[in-house]
Amino acid sequence: MPASEEPLTGTDGPTDRRISRKSVLRAAAVLGTAPLLVGGGVALARDRVGTGEMPEFTPECHDGDAPTIEQTEGPYFKPNSPLRTSLITDSTPGTRLTVSGYVFGRACLPLNNVLMDFWQADVNGNYDNAGYTFRGHQFTNAQGAFSLTTIVPGLYPGRTRHIHVKLQAPNRPVITTQLYFPNEPRNSTDTIYDARLLMNVRQVGSAKEGTYDFVLNVAQNPTPTPTGTPTSTPTSPRPTQTGGGTWAAGTFYNAGDRVTYGGSSYQCLQGHTAIVGWEPPNVPALWQRL
Repeated sequence: MPASEEPLTGTDGPTDRRISRKSVLRAAAVLGTAPLLVGGGVALARDRVGTGEMPEFTPECHDGDAPTIEQTEGPYFKPNSPLRTSLITDSTPGTRLTVSGYVFGRACLPLNNVLMDFWQADVNGNYDNAGYTFRGHQFTNAQGAFSLTTIVPGLYPGRTRHIHVKLQAPNRPVITTQLYFPNEPRNSTDTIYDARLLMNVRQVGSAKEGTYDFVLNVAQNPTPTPTGTPTSTPTSPRPTQTGGGTWAAGTFYNAGDRVTYGGSSYQCLQGHTAIVGWEPPNVPALWQRL
């Protein structure tokens, strides 16, 4: 059974006595609750897309507070996860769970081609440290959307139910955080749990559906589009070649491929199609310098 993970300390910086949404959410975390929409559920960033208005609650795009908060990676992350949107098969035990949502920048415009790497415990609360069960990465589409098919993770000592995720927008730092489930008894005792990372979860037959919108610290033009809908951005180029050599955008690289860039050598950690902005020095989640 996995050992409990240690919480981060000293991440909030100097004490800020302003009454802000973060203060409300910190209090809500103690009570095991979070701000809700009138119709029920945690408010989502998508509710302000194209309106020119800022979201009322976390995950917020900008209200003077930070974007989606970071949390500890824990001891069970492994690089080189498979590229896939489903972590299960028909025979996988556990309650089926679909997690979907969007990734936005600070102006509530969608971010495409964001690398999202998920990992979690199985139904018994165990992590696969030998292989890649319940591990996988994907990229947001042109609308900034993602969808993950998995199961509700099991419990283990010291933690409430959670799903780990790393996010990296092109040419931006890696963000590590976790997603949580509402109405879990251990939410009130888990020292890492934070109500700002609660998913909306509903029962659909014998399965569950969770939704969450991430907000990354990526500057954007906040002007709303005339249609009031998310603005699509170009998708990554289709692969034109494979293998090593000199790094080039439009190339599909497999895990283990070696390339040169800027006079240095790099090894690919995760299969992907290269795009401008994902040069090896800029994306440590994809490339390891040799």
